[in-house]
Amino acid sequence: MNTVAMTATGHARRHAVFVATLAALAGLMFGLDVGVISGAQQFIQREFAISDAAIEHIVSSMTWGAAVGAALAAWLSKHFGRKRSLVFSGSLFVIGSLLCASAWSPEALIGARFVLGLAIGIAAFTAPLYLAEIAPRDRRGAMISTYQLMITIGIFVAFLSDTGFSYIEGWRWMLGIIALPGALFLLGVLSLPESPRWLVLKQRDADASAVLQKLRGDPDAVRSEVAEIKEQLRTPQQGWRLFLENRNFRRSVGLGIALQVVQQLTGINVVMYYAPRIFADMGYATDAQMWFTAIVGLTNVLATFIAIGFVDRIGRKPILYAGFAVMAIGLGVVGWLMHTGMATPAEHFLAIAMLLLFVVGFAFSAGPLVWTLCSEIQPLKGRDFGIGVSTVTNWILTGIVTLTFLTLLNNFGKANTFWLYAAFNAVFILFTWALVPETKGVTLEQIERKLMSGKRLRDIGA
Repeated sequence: MNTVAMTATGHARRHAVFVATLAALAGLMFGLDVGVISGAQQFIQREFAISDAAIEHIVSSMTWGAAVGAALAAWLSKHFGRKRSLVFSGSLFVIGSLLCASAWSPEALIGARFVLGLAIGIAAFTAPLYLAEIAPRDRRGAMISTYQLMITIGIFVAFLSDTGFSYIEGWRWMLGIIALPGALFLLGVLSLPESPRWLVLKQRDADASAVLQKLRGDPDAVRSEVAEIKEQLRTPQQGWRLFLENRNFRRSVGLGIALQVVQQLTGINVVMYYAPRIFADMGYATDAQMWFTAIVGLTNVLATFIAIGFVDRIGRKPILYAGFAVMAIGLGVVGWLMHTGMATPAEHFLAIAMLLLFVVGFAFSAGPLVWTLCSEIQPLKGRDFGIGVSTVTNWILTGIVTLTFLTLLNNFGKANTFWLYAAFNAVFILFTWALVPETKGVTLEQIERKLMSGKRLRDIGA
């Protein structure tokens, strides 16, 4: 390759990274909302004089909205494009944030968070799909993992913001301030190119080639990729009909559902939505609860870089094995300490360390890799449907987890609740071995061919 061509390719790869990062900022919105409600709960509960059950409904209302948003997102992204869907999501996020800040009752807050959920559900479907469709195959895992990184950054920033506003018990500021980054995201998304796959789907081949030229920099690679996409599109999106008629597609949809169930039953949203309450149960005062929660957020950010650095080097499955083992150990020890009581400073320190170890395990494994796998395993003609179903599943399970955690603590017991989630993580090691394919370095088209030929799910990758 001559110098000019190498320079063009290098510039294109840098441009692709920039575009992917900007799209992944959709994850920032999600993270911000998770973080702010975690820190605001105790002040909302105090102002409105409501029970733990009411708090569970306020927290989970966003996830029900997200389930509806994710269900709508497949239709939106197909008919209006990935870019316009992200613009709509950003607009709803700003509106929902402002409504949360001005809520006059628990019911109004539940409604406002439902609007926020619509925004996040659309983004959670569209952003990983968009990233998978614009990323070079050798960087696809890392680019999609960037979405999860943005979620973790959003959570951390929100935890820090909550800590600052906690000194004035300013829960309205906690919930409203995130409208500002939401507006900045909205402006940034307006500069994104449309997905080349969607452009080809709409028979806009010239536009698709122009986008790919900026993303790849190699005319031969562009022609080859457009031809590959067109070959896949010879059979149009069939969605529900394909699900009913094709057993192999049902298998990939089923695996996408199972992966999202696994991600949520790790217990991560127990920690992210209720961290201050967990630290309160460990015996810490309000100020310490908030600062330890911020440390949880920072740990989540830093550990995500492990996935980004290694997902395309050592593969998906080894990282998942390690992550589930780490999470099982971390929650198991926390449960043991809750059971025996934490009478010494050393035991308190160990409990915090094990909770942070759990967060590390999730952040480098199931957090980013479940989204990566769900975007990779669906065949193109059913991808919108398949990813939509798995994303809706994610939000339904998130709703169940957030709606039941305080109830479990109060009725099932603190130690038993953490042991339950530790046991789930141990079982997920076997799940990964039995069903999850290794997709490192494999094109989406190759994965589809193996899936549709009837190979075992664990064998549709490398």
